[in-house]
Amino acid sequence: MNLGRRSLLFVLFVAFAAAFVWLTSMRLPSTVASHFGGSGTANGFMPRGVYAWFMLGLVVVLPALMVGLTWVSIANPKARINLPNKDYWLAPERRAETIEFLRFGILWFGFMLVAFLCYVHWLVVLANRVQPALLANSWFIGGLVIFLAALLVWLKVFLGHFRQSA
Repeated sequence: MNLGRRSLLFVLFVAFAAAFVWLTSMRLPSTVASHFGGSGTANGFMPRGVYAWFMLGLVVVLPALMVGLTWVSIANPKARINLPNKDYWLAPERRAETIEFLRFGILWFGFMLVAFLCYVHWLVVLANRVQPALLANSWFIGGLVIFLAALLVWLKVFLGHFRQSA
């Protein structure tokens, strides 16, 4: 699958995430428990509309900006890209392939981030279904551990690619 199709898939994934956040937010109470303490007890609240727009920004705008801005900036021939074996990987004969690999890695990070943020939103939706609102901390911590483990694997593969040189 080429990079253009992968980026289209990312755009569709983000659009799906936006629909998911918006539709599930509309089922929340008018005042949403949006922040939770260490015990899972709600200690911060906001109006449903504010929460929905905040989560849309977090789930859609933040990853899209991170991916989009990085995507565009690394294509600039004067971009300051710091990589292991930089001279090898950014040599004119390998630069296009390196930029494509960087973009591919950035897209994967974007997918992981959007998925994790949607998961956190879903936990908030579930927490607001009970009164008083209570976040399932074990599910949050489990999701965070999985996200961080996936991030470490991604980082190892991503940086490991650049540790190799001819």
